[in-house]
Amino acid sequence: MRKQGLAAASTAALALALTAVAAFADDKPTYGVLMKTLSNPFWGAMEKGVDAAGKAEGVDIYLQAVESDQAAEPQLNACNTMLQKKPAAMITAAINSTILLPCLKQANEMKIPVVDLDNNLDPAITAKAGVDVAFHIGSDNEAAGAKGADWLASQLGKNAKGPVLVIEGLSGNITGKKRAVGFATELKKQAPGLEIVASLPGDWDSLKAANITNDTLQRSPDLVAIFAANDDMALGALEAARAAGKDKVIVIGVDGNSNAVKSIKAGRLDASVAQLPFLVGMQAVQGVKKVLAGDKVPEMTYVPTLVLTKQAIEENKDPLMQYVK
Repeated sequence: MRKQGLAAASTAALALALTAVAAFADDKPTYGVLMKTLSNPFWGAMEKGVDAAGKAEGVDIYLQAVESDQAAEPQLNACNTMLQKKPAAMITAAINSTILLPCLKQANEMKIPVVDLDNNLDPAITAKAGVDVAFHIGSDNEAAGAKGADWLASQLGKNAKGPVLVIEGLSGNITGKKRAVGFATELKKQAPGLEIVASLPGDWDSLKAANITNDTLQRSPDLVAIFAANDDMALGALEAARAAGKDKVIVIGVDGNSNAVKSIKAGRLDASVAQLPFLVGMQAVQGVKKVLAGDKVPEMTYVPTLVLTKQAIEENKDPLMQYVK
């Protein structure tokens, strides 16, 4: 059974408190799960994976999320509220590498295991802050960026030339930064003639990504490709490029969320490096159960990724396609 709180509107506070009481009244262990925003399909898919694993493993899930990928302070408040309920474990997807550290350190002091969901915490920063993380789980974000570069080189050829735009995530967020770095490093190896003319933070926002695309096209009208660190930004960049008449600009996103899949099927978005958030959510819950049972869990668990294209979706041959939600 799943109990969910949405740390957004103050009118939901009473309902949230009542839900929390009910959640922790059951005999089953309760795992606190703190995500970013459920308005993003990526986190919606991860929520489904968490729910599925919770039912399969016989645990209750107390889930909270905030209103946007940028709501750092509200997320810290949600974390502190969750901690007061003393869950058996805290599974957290931090908005940035530092915002949740005071809350997570307190969880350590309360002997509540902390899990880094989707690799949003920088191990060096958590270690310096004295925060112990039971395990990190998510995709290898640098490898995901590299997959995007490999695919782009396969489409344009290793001898291809031309300007490329990179749109990063929220400034200070390790996930988007690693995806951008992985893409840039691999592109230099695979197709050195493709030059990154700009690499700018799009804050996970489709409108900001569209504005960045428009500005870049003014300076580099012969732009050949755009790599965005998530699908929402990729879709915003895509619309801006198409509106400017740049139908041949290749656009690649990351996440493989439902909106991206629809766009790829429709022949609009060229590709997305699918992070399989449903599988990440499932394995996070399964890993926590092992930790609480005293079993050893790898400090870093990387969930596989795959490049989604129209052909890959239509053929549906890869076993990992079952986790694309």
